[in-house]
Amino acid sequence: MTSIESVTLEVDDPTAAHRFYTSAFGLGDQVRVRASQAPTTGFRGFTLSLVVSQPADVDALAGAAVDAGAATLKPAARSLWGYGGVVQAPDGTIWQIASSSKKDTGPATRRIDEIVLLLGVADMAGSKRFYVEHGLPVARSFGSRYVEFATGSGSVKLALYKRRGLAKLVGVSPDGTGSHRLTVNGDSGPFTDPDGFAWATASETASL
Repeated sequence: MTSIESVTLEVDDPTAAHRFYTSAFGLGDQVRVRASQAPTTGFRGFTLSLVVSQPADVDALAGAAVDAGAATLKPAARSLWGYGGVVQAPDGTIWQIASSSKKDTGPATRRIDEIVLLLGVADMAGSKRFYVEHGLPVARSFGSRYVEFATGSGSVKLALYKRRGLAKLVGVSPDGTGSHRLTVNGDSGPFTDPDGFAWATASETASL
């Protein structure tokens, strides 16, 4: 089974980005940063999600992100599926923070249960087939709308969503050009998927 050890965000200012992610989310090696001046505009075609256990944790992480310089794209609120909100980091990366629970069960914490990489794709069937052929078995699938892959315990999870639908979900225009400014670090790369998302082997990025 393919696993995703980490993702690398390509940013203008790695020092500032590292400071933001440490302060806002307390993220470790699963989210890395490196310098890049690759041209990019608008929606970059992906989001990262932090899955937590209760609404109070969503509020704690979203509040910490805003305090550290993030912009709120969607204030945290209840929905049919749970509770969540969306922020955009100073480097441009869009983060969803969500819980499937609508009720708190204890004091707020900033403990993160899962990190999910959600790629916006043009051809769901083609992208699903591509990733299955690269060793990622399907864990859940909802037709042409959403596919989630099994990536192993402790791994960053991977899911696919239609690009326009993903942009709508997080409250931004789907328009965007240039680099995704993202590299996925797994054990089956290197390759580039049909939508231009680059994968590298984990060993290539171990020193970042």
